[in-house]
Amino acid sequence: MALSVRKVATARAGRYTDGRGLMLVVKKSGARSWVLRYQLSGRRRDMGLGPYPEVTLSAAREKALDARRQIVEGVDPLSAPTSRLISFREVAADLIASKSPGWRNAKHAAQWTSTLQTYADPILGSLDVNAIDTRHVLSVLRPLWTAKPETASRLRQRIEAVLDYAAAQGLRDGPNPSRWRGHVQNLLPRPSAVRRVQHHAALDWRDMPAFMADLRQREGISARALEFVLLTAARSGEVRGMRWVEINLRSCLWVVPAGRIKAGKEHRVPLTARAMEILREAGPPHALVFPAPAGPDRPLSDMALTAVLKRMNRAAITVHGFRSTFRDWAGETTSFPREVIEAALVPAVEEG
Repeated sequence: MALSVRKVATARAGRYTDGRGLMLVVKKSGARSWVLRYQLSGRRRDMGLGPYPEVTLSAAREKALDARRQIVEGVDPLSAPTSRLISFREVAADLIASKSPGWRNAKHAAQWTSTLQTYADPILGSLDVNAIDTRHVLSVLRPLWTAKPETASRLRQRIEAVLDYAAAQGLRDGPNPSRWRGHVQNLLPRPSAVRRVQHHAALDWRDMPAFMADLRQREGISARALEFVLLTAARSGEVRGMRWVEINLRSCLWVVPAGRIKAGKEHRVPLTARAMEILREAGPPHALVFPAPAGPDRPLSDMALTAVLKRMNRAAITVHGFRSTFRDWAGETTSFPREVIEAALVPAVEEG
């Protein structure tokens, strides 16, 4: 069944055929792109034709028709020479320009530009974006993976974003060689594991059940605040400064105002049964949920939660390190996309 202009604009996530191999691919994010599926010499190929609405339904049909003419002549349209190659450097610049209006300040664009120019450009910069494969990506990442794991992890994500952008523009086909799940994760150690070897800051998520059982035996408001941090994957300062006016007991919801979030945006945190139990046991509702012993209007110090870890003989890990523990657990044991996991953590830097 042929697609209509209205169907293209309103279709939900999925794949929709227009006939003769032309498909509209709609992602969960709402992004739409065109793909032509064909066979040549017994081999099935998927050819990106560009994103919607930049490429309209009629334009996609014209592109598909041109490709089919080449196929009839025995020419693979994905291998056919073009007027010029589109380099990784060009696509990266286009991506940064397209994302910049949505970033909070110019610093984010500078970070993306600096990371890609410093580490990716010497190897990938002049390559045809459609020719980049796993071998190229690993040659960029391996020198940094253990020496600078945080930088390497961000770099991998940004290379992945550039190649995804190229695919959406119809400039490359096939799987993204920089994707983590099911690919790079099989070739390089987890960044968090590398960070733990270097800094010994995070607890392995497999040890969390025993840790939580021990923590629940500890008395005191600092222990309960630490437990609440772990149950919500929040930052220590966000929990220590939490006020009762931010809690909706009926909806089991904690709404952290933008002014108390590093990302500068309101954050809504669903509360588990145990988190609600902690709140009910927190005592009479003064201004602060977890006040310091010195007074109901004074927050716990930044060392109060660290002191709990020391009393548990866990001085080698940090409170902030539990965010890495959460990220590892979510990435390794759930099917949630990376963007959802990062949103739960409310990153202080730009996402994506």
